[in-house]
Amino acid sequence: MKFIVADEVFEKIPDAIFGTIVAKGIDNSVIPKGVDALLKENIAACEAFYEGKKVKESDEVVCYREAMRTLGFNPNKYMCSIEALLTRIAKKKGFPSINGAVDLGNAVSLKYKVPLGAHDIDSFEGDLEVRAATAEDKFRPFGAAEDEFDNPDEGEIIYVSGNSVRTRRWTWRQSEAGKITENVKNIFFPIDGFGQINKEAVIAARDELAAKIEELFGVKTITGFVDSENRSFDID
Repeated sequence: MKFIVADEVFEKIPDAIFGTIVAKGIDNSVIPKGVDALLKENIAACEAFYEGKKVKESDEVVCYREAMRTLGFNPNKYMCSIEALLTRIAKKKGFPSINGAVDLGNAVSLKYKVPLGAHDIDSFEGDLEVRAATAEDKFRPFGAAEDEFDNPDEGEIIYVSGNSVRTRRWTWRQSEAGKITENVKNIFFPIDGFGQINKEAVIAARDELAAKIEELFGVKTITGFVDSENRSFDID
């Protein structure tokens, strides 16, 4: 099983990069000590950082907004996940605790201001790909019943396993399929960025998340890196 980024992604965004983490054997039924404090610490830091600033005008977010436009998405309508998260925090709306793995991912995402996804490996239907959508691909929104699906636009850049769409519009919104619950044990975390803009932040976020998973959950992780020169990563 692999994580694969298709040619058409690099044709549109040649500088795209992906930090990758695999964590297996996590007990996500409890929140490890230290996760709550870390999330609160990074929420407070982001609130202070964006005091008197507009999130969408910050350097950390502008690059993602420009990439969304390049991919054909209006970033005002379809915010990149990190812009949506930072906007919520900047408005001092806080962020609820969900479960240990998700809370830890959100804490690291906020610290480095990069979009960080999380997917249940055991739900994959073969490889996980970032590619253009086809007519056969289906997306199940959060909260939707098992037989309720949307169809992405053909050619839309998506995260997908088989024909089960995991994230629409690149990093806009994740699916009910593969959602991280307290019962999920094996998780793949991708971190999206740009080689000439925020590669250091992507790598730092990847390495800190991997280290925190090992420290707090007591499991080993595997990390990797995907770009135009190395377009796949072994999940298994």
